[in-house]
Formats: sequence, C-alpha cells, structure tokens
Amino acid sequence: MDVFDMVSEQLDAVGLPLFAVSVSVVTGVNTPVLAILHWHGFRRTTPLALPGVEIPHRPVPASAIELHQPWREFEAMEASLIDAAWQLGAWELERIERRPCSVIGASAREALACRQAFGDYAEGGAEEHLIDEGANRDALMHMAANRGYVRWLFRPVKGGLWRELREPDDSLQNDGGRHPPCPIRPLPRSGPGTRTVYRLGRVDRIVLS
Repeated sequence: MDVFDMVSEQLDAVGLPLFAVSVSVVTGVNTPVLAILHWHGFRRTTPLALPGVEIPHRPVPASAIELHQPWREFEAMEASLIDAAWQLGAWELERIERRPCSVIGASAREALACRQAFGDYAEGGAEEHLIDEGANRDALMHMAANRGYVRWLFRPVKGGLWRELREPDDSLQNDGGRHPPCPIRPLPRSGPGTRTVYRLGRVDRIVLS
C-alpha cells in the first residue's frame, strides 16, 4: 500500500494545499483503509453571477478515498503511513487506538470520534464536508463501532498549508518534503485508549523566540 503516491496524485488533481491527512482502519487483518484528505481552500456555492450580490464562498470538502490494497501485517501497513508522512514533510504522525464505541459504557464522545474518523460529520449535509470517491464509509463506520479501530493523523508540509508558516525543521528539503527511506520504524500497538506519536522532524539549531 503506497499512501504517498495516493496523496501525491490527489495533490496534482485537486490543485489545493492540504491541511491534514487522516487514515482510519477497522481493527483486524486486511480490513479496508479509509483516507480522508482535508483541503485548505474555498469555492463559490453557485456559478451564478448576480450584479451587486456577493456570493459567499465555502470551504472545499475533504476527499474520502478507500484504499483497497491488501495488507496482512499491521506493521507493514503502518510503515507505509509513516513513509508518506516522512516524504510529505510532516513534523509528526499521531496514532490513536480506539475500542468499539457500541459497547456498554462507551461515551457519546467515543461515538462522535468514531463517526468523525470515518467522515460522518453530524452538522450540515454530508456533501458540504466530504466528497466520497468510492469509499464505503457507512459500512466501515459500523464495523469500527463493533470491532474498534485505529486512526492516524499528519499535517503535510510539502503540498500543504503548513509550508507557508515556515516552522523550523532542519530535516526538510527546499520543497518541504524529505527524501526516502524513512528511518522511523513502527512501534508495537499498546491497546485501545492509547496515543502514540512518531516524531519525524528535528531542529539542529538554537531557535530564539
């Protein structure tokens, strides 16, 4: 599974900077992987042009893409995500492991986190927030509610909004990315309720505030 190639193709096709990339997978082996690309940009709500009337712009919806490449080992699948975050210049990659939210005692916050991990945003219409590109999000969300899931998040610098901020990171190339191979290897899973952060960037100099 090559997450970096998928994100690069979407960047070329959409032509907007990315705010963040989230990836969610239902607990198990060889389960579908759902990537959501969160874009930074605005568009007109209608192509109509009315004299003297300013048509409001709205945020560009995120893109939901289901990755169908088979995977048998969790570490190999996660390594592809770490590699993508590395090449796209992210400062860090966050991994959160969640238990099923349909179990007795699960909170409303857990249910909301599960819905959002699979692109179900309660407020407004779904088309305002997300563009499905063949993703079976509803089925995946219900599977996650019963089996648990893992969610990753990173913020690209290469092709992303964060390049404009010019935050100090001495590991980046001029284009905001990094050359492979990535030296960071996956860590063992710690179980539901845990958060793991892979630090990818570095600062070799003294930064004066």
